[in-house]
Amino acid sequence: MLPALSSFIEIDTQGMASPCLIINSPNTDERPAGTSIDMIVIHNISLPPNEFGGPGIIQLFTNQLDANEHPYYAEIAHLRVSSHFLIRREGELIQFASCAQRAWHAGVSSWEDRERCNDFSIGIELEGSDECAFEDAQYLTLQALIDALKKRYPIQHIVGHSEIAPGRKTDPGPFFNWQRITPSS
Repeated sequence: MLPALSSFIEIDTQGMASPCLIINSPNTDERPAGTSIDMIVIHNISLPPNEFGGPGIIQLFTNQLDANEHPYYAEIAHLRVSSHFLIRREGELIQFASCAQRAWHAGVSSWEDRERCNDFSIGIELEGSDECAFEDAQYLTLQALIDALKKRYPIQHIVGHSEIAPGRKTDPGPFFNWQRITPSS
């Protein structure tokens, strides 16, 4: 059984969360030397689109997505992407990369005249889409994770993917309730 929702999460000195299921993604690399981690980017993801609970997200982040399993997968199976964290619909937390590493979640992006947001951000994927509301359990885990990240890193900004890649990305989408999270608890 996977780790359950916890209202208390800790980030250790190596950038690993607990309690959390760890699934290492090969789609990471080193952050530029001297880079301060000061931003959280919130995303949404569902694979296949608008379907929840399957193995598609994990398979995508670990380069194991079968292009023949679903028509949409044929379009994206070649991608090499990851995120630091995924929060499933029931609040389960999965970590794919140490926060000390650069995960490949933001793509071409900029924030306040800084390019390459992957260099200085932590990516959090919420299992969901632009077409439905997120679950209470997801907001609880997200807030606990934000609190833990703020204790470990000098987080100054919490933004949506759409804010750092306008016109290219829409997530976390219109159903994400920003009022459900507090920048500092």
